[in-house]
Amino acid sequence: MDLVLAMDLKGGFVVHGKKGDRESYRPLSWGLSHSADPESYLKVMKPRFLYIADLDRISGTGSHDSLISYCSDNVDRCYVDRGCRSPDDLLCGMNIVNVIGTETAGDLSRYRGGMLSLDIKNGRVIPRGRKPEDVLSEAEDLPFNCCLVLNITAVGTEEGLSPSLLYSLRNAYGKKLFYGGGIRDCSDLAKLASAGFDGVILATAVHTKAIPHELIRSGCWCS
Repeated sequence: MDLVLAMDLKGGFVVHGKKGDRESYRPLSWGLSHSADPESYLKVMKPRFLYIADLDRISGTGSHDSLISYCSDNVDRCYVDRGCRSPDDLLCGMNIVNVIGTETAGDLSRYRGGMLSLDIKNGRVIPRGRKPEDVLSEAEDLPFNCCLVLNITAVGTEEGLSPSLLYSLRNAYGKKLFYGGGIRDCSDLAKLASAGFDGVILATAVHTKAIPHELIRSGCWCS
């Protein structure tokens, strides 16, 4: 199972988010890196795989494309959510996997390839409020390479995961499936692996040392 470090960008800094309240996100200065400058942060963290959320572009207030290009050149694979609103917004790059989030994407049938992100708040996929399992089941027939279940409400909370929910999500989708949000410690990684997930997006548990930094650098969880 792949372990992917999440890096949220806002106003030129790496920020720490909690429960999707983006107005309250502040530079991540308390974690393993003493600097929230993206280039310095990346040199300290040295992840094998990286997930970038460009919060400014998602909200329509700016862009971090040059920083994303730098970061993608320094990891094996870089998943990038920059608030795609149409296929024209997709970013090209050798190590880049475009993440198409339901929050902004609109008609999902327009896209070809990349990772579909089910952006979830309070248990429902935004913006239409549908059950994640229903959207995953329909996504099986869409030309995405993989899916991410992103529980925005749980981001930064370390609230832990429900095994029954994980199995329900996994059974709804036959392609590669990733999960992000609320991961507490290595016991949650074991739950995800046992349920058959292919990858995990995480950050807070790494910075609190609940999950060893070395695992992010290796990019792999072997149960």
